[in-house]
Amino acid sequence: MLTLDGAQANYLANVMRAKPGDPVRLFDDVTGEWLAEVRDAGKRSLTLAITAKLGEREAVPDLWLLFAPIKKGRIDWLIEKATELGVARLQPVITQRTIVDRLNMDRLRAHAIEAAEQCDRTALPELAEPVKLAALLRDWDKARPILFADEQGGAPLPQAAKPGPAAILIGPEGGFTEEERALIRAHPAAQPITLGPRILRADTAAAAAISLWMGAVGDWR
Repeated sequence: MLTLDGAQANYLANVMRAKPGDPVRLFDDVTGEWLAEVRDAGKRSLTLAITAKLGEREAVPDLWLLFAPIKKGRIDWLIEKATELGVARLQPVITQRTIVDRLNMDRLRAHAIEAAEQCDRTALPELAEPVKLAALLRDWDKARPILFADEQGGAPLPQAAKPGPAAILIGPEGGFTEEERALIRAHPAAQPITLGPRILRADTAAAAAISLWMGAVGDWR
């Protein structure tokens, strides 16, 4: 038996109107997806009985998204879409022009969970604690290419993308400073890329870059 309370119980009981006997699909981000049956449904808690295993935890491409935190609302959208598109790790990066100095990690994690439920994803992206750009680059594993979305141009992303581990780096709403751009370009793992002729918002750039990578070397092929 499994007892749910809090937001999960509220959603099933009061939004989905789950009642005893109803089937429910569950995932735990570890063992995979399971089928359960509602045994008892109250206003504040639900009791479920696990009845069958539906599948193993899904395998996702080893793609990380490195992004500068942006305004509430837009960052929620970014987390949601990155999760739906299949990113394995979400890494907030603090830059000189980052305007958001504090993130509600619990809220962002909740958005990732909701997005995973929406698209039937059974492997949640890892949500890392924010790190400063210089520290990120200093400790970076050179075996993982950083596809750096540079407003000054670079190779088209589908040409730069290669099978295997990778990361996409998206700047803040005001863009990287010249000092930061030089620091990134000097890193041996960095590969400047272009996302087309128009200047995109940070959240739009992230969704576009992930989509291009997934279509070129990810699991959209």
